[in-house]
Amino acid sequence: MAVMGDRAVWSAEAEGLKVVPLTIGEMLDRQAAALPDKEALVYAYPERCLELRLSFREYRDQVDRVARGLLALGIGQGEHVAVWAPNLPEWIFLQLALYRIGAVLVTINTGYRPGELEYVLRQGDVTTLCMVEEFRGNSYLDSIHAVAPELREVTDPVHEEVHSSALPCLKRVILIGGVERPGTLPFERLLELGEDMASGASAERAARVTPDDVALIMYTSGTTGFPKGAMLTHANLTSSVHLIGRGEDYSADRYVNPMPFFHIAGSNLVIFTLMNGMTHIPAITFDVDKVLDLLEHERGSLLFCVPTMVVALLNHPRCLAGAVDLTSLRQLFAAGAPVPVVLMEEVKERLGADSKIPYGLTEAAGAGTVTLDGDTFALKSSTVGKPYPHMDVQIVDPLTGEVVRCGEHGELLMRGAPVMRGYYNMPEKTAEAIDEQGWLHTGDMATMDRQGYVNIVGRRVEMIIRGGENVYPVEIEQFLIRHPAVAEAQVVGVPDPSMGEELVALLHLRTGMITNEEEVRAYCRTGISRYKTPKYIRFVDSYPLTASGKVKKYELRAQLIAELGLEEVAMIRTA
Repeated sequence: MAVMGDRAVWSAEAEGLKVVPLTIGEMLDRQAAALPDKEALVYAYPERCLELRLSFREYRDQVDRVARGLLALGIGQGEHVAVWAPNLPEWIFLQLALYRIGAVLVTINTGYRPGELEYVLRQGDVTTLCMVEEFRGNSYLDSIHAVAPELREVTDPVHEEVHSSALPCLKRVILIGGVERPGTLPFERLLELGEDMASGASAERAARVTPDDVALIMYTSGTTGFPKGAMLTHANLTSSVHLIGRGEDYSADRYVNPMPFFHIAGSNLVIFTLMNGMTHIPAITFDVDKVLDLLEHERGSLLFCVPTMVVALLNHPRCLAGAVDLTSLRQLFAAGAPVPVVLMEEVKERLGADSKIPYGLTEAAGAGTVTLDGDTFALKSSTVGKPYPHMDVQIVDPLTGEVVRCGEHGELLMRGAPVMRGYYNMPEKTAEAIDEQGWLHTGDMATMDRQGYVNIVGRRVEMIIRGGENVYPVEIEQFLIRHPAVAEAQVVGVPDPSMGEELVALLHLRTGMITNEEEVRAYCRTGISRYKTPKYIRFVDSYPLTASGKVKKYELRAQLIAELGLEEVAMIRTA
């Protein structure tokens, strides 16, 4: 036991594990040498003419091809390269190739629209954007042309750089998918460029990369609503995936991964499967039928889902009818929202898998706490487990900074090897997030019991978690008030049995102006991601205010819960 007396402090325990800093390129080389012929990566998509099965040696060789192509383009160590695409093989090859040559991967949410794209590319000093032409009806090509119309003027993307007034750092756009469009460099051409590089070029660059070098910048919204780029080093990432395994042997497992790669969970699973010598089976997007097919035909033994995905799997007709063989599935990782006992019981009864509940955040490379295999369903539904090995955790009063007693509410703080370097080009925000003692202030309100189990009870900031995605009201409010008819906007979250939480926008219109729900939704679809678009839209004349003039959002939420008949759902989520 590592709890200190009656105080909510967990002092790090090693649990027999050593934290050995290494680069992700080193990890790839080691596995290619140790497991050259073992199946490493599988894409089973015959319906898309995509059937890929790579051994660890072939995996390394394919990453090396991409790495040499990037070097041929002149991508330097520490240079920022963004990837904007669904979970395609090229995404993984680019991710590992960038890590190998010491460049920095910048991830972009697949649902982003032009304004959101511009912000990340500009704030992140991105020099190269790798993307698909479109995804789910969202034309990425139109978006980049809207932000950087100068791209159309590029005639030789190998030797000619983009000169964008909005994006002064952007040099080139690489297009994934076998198509050619003006100004862009096809991904296949990138591979051809690499063939002219010396065979040892990427290994030579990899030798100069250190575990303390930044590998990844992943954007996560802050309390202001504006995204912040969490800088994660090679050591942050490898430590996180090493510690969550707690020394368990996963080498025989086959991991089906429907989590998006732009999310820390999806991205980390690329590294987790590599480090543990597992077979990684990504889903390009979350499609229930396809995930069931992958689990059945590829004999998937592990699966990572947010609870909404679990509900969709359990309620699928094939699953309800017992028409799918899931006997190979042994463990399901569920995170992003509370998982009720009844859901875990169904997972065990109908899918044959035990549940593991992790808690983490981007700023700690996904690390934090996780339930143990021997924990009861009741414990798994009421806590997010114990801290990782080598992680210090404490619960403090957010006003005084004093450690609270076990069972009392406070802000969750973490310290350890997975904690980020800081936010890119945001020293003030970094200082707010990581104090002088190295404690990461998560913004999550929590309790800790005397055994060290942590329970997340709320959020210090007004973040809404919808379907596993973090949504900050201020960002949406600032967007809504740009509508010509809207004078004021307040966004709150209400409980939802499927998505965990749903968004409600309460709009106060300008005098004499008229609009309606459908027009507001259409406006949202043009400027913000689908998951940020409020499900409910209400028009109000005023808001409840405190004496100092602040909106009482908790009152708005309570009123909406009653109006929408969500009292029972709210009770279940707060029990």
